[in-house]
Amino acid sequence: MMLFAHRLPDGLLRQVAEFLPSCVTAARALRKHPDVPRRARIALLVAALWVLSPIDLLPEFLPVIGPLDDVVAVVLLLRYAARSIPRETLLNAWPTDPRLLERLLGAGRRAG
Repeated sequence: MMLFAHRLPDGLLRQVAEFLPSCVTAARALRKHPDVPRRARIALLVAALWVLSPIDLLPEFLPVIGPLDDVVAVVLLLRYAARSIPRETLLNAWPTDPRLLERLLGAGRRAG
């Protein structure tokens, strides 16, 4: 599904399909940014490694719940890291539509 995300119509399904690759791309962009504290860098590194790791708690071939462990782990680690990263820095590093990221982080919470 992630491979064909660019073919999906704009909307929530496309945002969800692009979520994990966007997390990896954002983590790579933020790893050397001066506004990102060390604990946030470590959380982003763990999130990226979790997604890229071939070892999973739930096998990927299980429909729907297979990628669920990746998504839950990345969401929790991203929310943890976002508490100490300025919101503007995080949004600038996000490679796709930021609406899903804003929804994930909460519109009222301001990092930094």
